Amino acid sequence: MIWKTFRWAFAVTALGLAAGVLYDGWTALGIVAILSVLEISLSFDNAVINAGILKKMNAFWQKIFLTVGIVIAVFGMRLVFPVVIVAISARLSPWNAVHLALTDKDRYQELVTDAHPSIAAFGGMFLMMIFLDFVFEDREIKWLGWLERPLAKLGSVDMLSVCIALIVLLVSATTFGAHAHQHGGTHADKAETVLLAGIAGLITYMVVGGLSGFFEQKLEAEEEREHEAEEEAQRAGRRNAPVKLAGKAAFFMFLYLEVLDASFSFDGVIGAFAITNDIVLMALGLGIGAMYVRSLTVYLVRQGTLDDYVYLEHGAHYAIGALSLILLVTIQYQINEIITGLVGVVLIGASFWSSVRRNRALQTTA
Repeated sequence: MIWKTFRWAFAVTALGLAAGVLYDGWTALGIVAILSVLEISLSFDNAVINAGILKKMNAFWQKIFLTVGIVIAVFGMRLVFPVVIVAISARLSPWNAVHLALTDKDRYQELVTDAHPSIAAFGGMFLMMIFLDFVFEDREIKWLGWLERPLAKLGSVDMLSVCIALIVLLVSATTFGAHAHQHGGTHADKAETVLLAGIAGLITYMVVGGLSGFFEQKLEAEEEREHEAEEEAQRAGRRNAPVKLAGKAAFFMFLYLEVLDASFSFDGVIGAFAITNDIVLMALGLGIGAMYVRSLTVYLVRQGTLDDYVYLEHGAHYAIGALSLILLVTIQYQINEIITGLVGVVLIGASFWSSVRRNRALQTTA
């Protein structure tokens, strides 16, 4: 099972490390390996969240997630994304940005650093909405009951998560954004940039999440109608409709997963600059890490780990909430990537241990 799920990750690891050696010698191999570990540690919570969504999709879309999705994740977010943000922030063409990344790595890193506030605001808002929508939903299973019960009651207030997210964004823009350093810009310009990027992240979450939710509801409704139709022995022509809707529902869930992965990868891409400013080594290292995260997601789904360890999803969402706040704080202050990774690992580890204790208690009482 492990070999079948992770075989592509192992193959990409071998190819990536070999490419690193051919590109820049044995030193490059070490850098690629470090970046791979960085990406896996920062994105473990991503795998848990993705698994919760992916288990709703059939085997075909799980395969699409591992093939087409990984191409988008590796080449889109780990290679193209750093170039695009430099091109936009420095008003350069993509080709000039690539040339700059390959020939003047220090200047390229400086431009990425200047673009960081808008990246952090976009990703921070997207992730914060995921966290807020989770904690404000009334769930049968609660991990931290003393906190989750009152939050679930507050969740009955319409649009509360959006209001809180906007308040946090406004505070971030007027405090962190106003004091963030920007070459050749003003404090007002930076605050406006943070505000606009944060609103864009919020809109992206609402559009993609709303569409995936809409088609998921349509799919469930059609499946229920189909079941009733079969019981009543009605004509079989209606059986084709749910297939199309399942495709739409799965497509928008896939789109949601890709945007989610993009938001999670912000900290990995930015953190990679603390290790290297070579975009080739960055793409190789982060790409290997991304492949393991994808394979781990599928493994969690097929093993039913989320069903066995019921608090894992809670821990991952708390890690998302922490990461969203960390991203917003990094608009002004630098936070070590080790701290960022450890926060997620500790929260998920605690939720895993709580799940183990719960399972033992249930076995004892049974």
